[in-house]
Amino acid sequence: MKKHFLLLLTLTFLFSCVPNKDLIYLQGDPIVKKDIKRINNIPYKLQVDDMLNIDIKSNDEDLVAIFKKESNGGSSSNTGQNFGSGGGYFSDYSIDSYGNIRMPTLGEINVLGYSTLEVRKKIENELKKFIKSKDDIFVSVKLSGIKYTIIGEINNPGPKVIFQNKVSIIDAIANSGDITLVGNRKKVEVIRNSITGTEKFLIDLTNIDAFQSEVFYIKSNDIINIIPLKQKAWGTGTTGLQTFTTIISVFTLLTSTFVLARNL
Repeated sequence: MKKHFLLLLTLTFLFSCVPNKDLIYLQGDPIVKKDIKRINNIPYKLQVDDMLNIDIKSNDEDLVAIFKKESNGGSSSNTGQNFGSGGGYFSDYSIDSYGNIRMPTLGEINVLGYSTLEVRKKIENELKKFIKSKDDIFVSVKLSGIKYTIIGEINNPGPKVIFQNKVSIIDAIANSGDITLVGNRKKVEVIRNSITGTEKFLIDLTNIDAFQSEVFYIKSNDIINIIPLKQKAWGTGTTGLQTFTTIISVFTLLTSTFVLARNL
């Protein structure tokens, strides 16, 4: 009986703990640079609900004042990392459900499916109708940070914004407090809405080949889902000590119940 219990204890201990190799990111040999896929260099195409920061400057500010959107309040700082922390909500341009932005004097401009470079050229062409010399103006168009939502086995879930032009999934996870010990780093889901529909991808963050994935660099409005390991469903603990403590507790409860039942 004791031998069977010890065997069961050992097997449970081995299979219920989270292996160390499942917790380490980007394992494997370094990737040769020439073998890296170029898919991550494709310019991002704008989608509904993206926020654009558009800046129009000139040596003569009165010349371009009528094309600028005035801020209605709110914080002007873009240093925060959490969704809704202020930033350019009042001064930037949100792409509506028809794919348009509405600018002072210029009116509605369709930007859905365009890159920021293409939008900049569009705005410059519209400005030519009002300003004869292109040299008199400077137009800058960029995304107002990369917005994403992260859910599941993450220490700090929820919608986030990182104010960079390019954000890797490692950046997003680190910005969200890292994956919990029972989060599956080998099968991280990325759900992405595009013009063609909704797509779901899987990426193994324990493998160095993750750098070659088309979702290693996230896009605005991506949803990152950290699914749990089986160990969480078993409820036996994430470390050897936790598992051992759980098994001992269960064994003690069963033994006590058996002794009490015999004495009744």
